[in-house]
Amino acid sequence: MSTTVPPWATADSYEAALHAGRGPLFLRRADGWLLPLEVERWCARADAVDQDVLDRCEGAVLDVGCGPGRLVAELAGRGRTALGIDVSGAAVEHTVRLGGRALRRSVFDPLPREGRWGTVLLMDGNIGIGGDPSALLNRVAGLLRPRGLLLAETAPQDVDERVRVRITDAGSAAGAPFPWARLGTPALLRYARGWEPAGQWSAGGRRFLALRTRTTSSSAEPAKRAAVISSQRARKPSGDSPVADR
Repeated sequence: MSTTVPPWATADSYEAALHAGRGPLFLRRADGWLLPLEVERWCARADAVDQDVLDRCEGAVLDVGCGPGRLVAELAGRGRTALGIDVSGAAVEHTVRLGGRALRRSVFDPLPREGRWGTVLLMDGNIGIGGDPSALLNRVAGLLRPRGLLLAETAPQDVDERVRVRITDAGSAAGAPFPWARLGTPALLRYARGWEPAGQWSAGGRRFLALRTRTTSSSAEPAKRAAVISSQRARKPSGDSPVADR
């Protein structure tokens, strides 16, 4: 089924930043507030804080919104089974160049190993994907094996915000708006009904939360949830290359 690529995924400013490995790049709310995006860190190798997160991973790892692929590449270098998914073609290409495996897909599209992933990563603010944390958590539960692990990076502030934002750089007009969410750890815990808290920690000015599924996972996604996040689905390119295990 053909789906719509989110407007930011093909924005010139976003793809240019990934290719250059640097910003400036921001998410901008309607009121003009700017959230800086850490492009330089995303395009670098996994740092000590990232390494600590990856040390906690169990089984096969799915990195949702993998961006330029530093985490997938690090896991591959460790000999771990790992796959990155991202709706940006530039991000997927960068991940593959680093030696990782990646597909251009949304988390809400059909994915390999549904219900069998040991760990799902939602790093770098990716708990905000789709602007509906409950829908995203429901989908992730369906991707994980029973008692599977979600490792999520949360906002450093105690915030619970669901907004529409645009992606912009310092020298061009902002792109089309899309839904996004920002959650601190307390807010994510409130949304995580049916999940078992498995730890929370801070490092390098960043905050993280581990959640574990309590019951047998299901890959079924309620239709009403699919409708909510339809704007965040990614069109699958011909051949779904590069190909991961199915």
